Amino acid sequence: MKDWLRKHPQVRTIRVAAADLNGQARGKRIPARFADKVVKDGTRFPFSVLNLDIWGEDIDDSPLVFEQGDADGILRPTERGFMPMPWLEAPTALLPIWMFREDGRPYEGDPRHALRAVLDRYKARGLTPVVAVELEFFLIDDSGKTLQVPPSPRSGKRRKAAEALSIRALDAFDIFFTDLYDACEEMDIPADTATSETGLGQFEVNLMHCDDALRAADDAWFFKLLVKGLARRHGFAASFMAKPYPEYSGSGLHMHFSVLDAQGRNVFDNGGPTGTAMMRHAVAGCLNAMHDSTLVFAPHANSYDRLVPGMHAPTAISWGYENRTTAVRIPAGNPAARRIEHRVAGGDVNPYLLVATILGAALTGIEDQEEPPQAIMGNAYALEDLPQIPPSWEAAIQSFENSAIMPRILPRELIRNYVLTKRQELHYLAELSPEEQVELYLDTV
Repeated sequence: MKDWLRKHPQVRTIRVAAADLNGQARGKRIPARFADKVVKDGTRFPFSVLNLDIWGEDIDDSPLVFEQGDADGILRPTERGFMPMPWLEAPTALLPIWMFREDGRPYEGDPRHALRAVLDRYKARGLTPVVAVELEFFLIDDSGKTLQVPPSPRSGKRRKAAEALSIRALDAFDIFFTDLYDACEEMDIPADTATSETGLGQFEVNLMHCDDALRAADDAWFFKLLVKGLARRHGFAASFMAKPYPEYSGSGLHMHFSVLDAQGRNVFDNGGPTGTAMMRHAVAGCLNAMHDSTLVFAPHANSYDRLVPGMHAPTAISWGYENRTTAVRIPAGNPAARRIEHRVAGGDVNPYLLVATILGAALTGIEDQEEPPQAIMGNAYALEDLPQIPPSWEAAIQSFENSAIMPRILPRELIRNYVLTKRQELHYLAELSPEEQVELYLDTV
């Protein structure tokens, strides 16, 4: 890590940052000449900082604050080390960190540690998940009272229409996307295909699959920071909020995963289109945990505006082969690449909690050898007898809090902290107008 700074003498300051439960970057700015101390000894801030609400406020009834004296945790660098922050004007380095207790144990309320714990369970079974994510986001001109598409940096014109898979829409923002891909190279984020989507000024970028799920979640978190920061340098906003425009589809964060055995073989591949028994067990685990884990996939008030029938987001707890109306899809293609696509989450999620929850749910299905219901053929929205995702934020909070399955997936302390956070947000969001809610979520999520 020290060698990186020596090779980049132009870097004068660093940011040390960890992801809180909402996926917000929490940390400090430090002069680069003091970086060695951070690398060696870590840094400190209160446990409660990873458990702030979406405004960055303490949770009123959290035991982490007054009951425990607002004690400090120790934050140490992750294995990722230093990386550039290309969206800032001055040369700056980001040092990702995660939280530990004084005695060296991982802090159970840190979402990155929650993912690590799930991966340890896979490792104990000789299994390795392979993860890829697809991130949708909107480019938005938020300089006026009404949100709209930014003018193209090339033509100066606004295209006030959705253009799915439009090369013209991509070309209109080619300067931004060129800078984005250059920045991904600098940060070693494996950005692959970019497409325009069905929302107004909406785009999607796929990140390449990775057999290190912790790194895949890191990449998704870094990518969100980068896109939002870089857009501001270009004079407009980028937002991963689930649904900024009521009349258009919202933004998802779809996750694809397969699982390798100790010999590197895909345990979902049976040589044909149907997949193995273990794949079905994993699907069943995802479906059985879906109702109670919806709060992870839809963590904010605005998230539930996206989860409506016919708007390219699932509403029923269902699965199918090559079926985008279902919550869990098995894509077609080469059997060696047989995988599961989980389609529920919005772009506003915390990537660490997302990956931990999906992989953890799949593992419960594998451990219990569960079988899923029959795969759905045709339009899942039209099937009224299917179990449904919770229809509201409040219902999702209640299901998450009272769940019997979630403690098998996430640490109990994290579950408690997350529920306290969401109940406080639910209370105070009720005081905001729809316009104020959009303003809140536009930059934060």
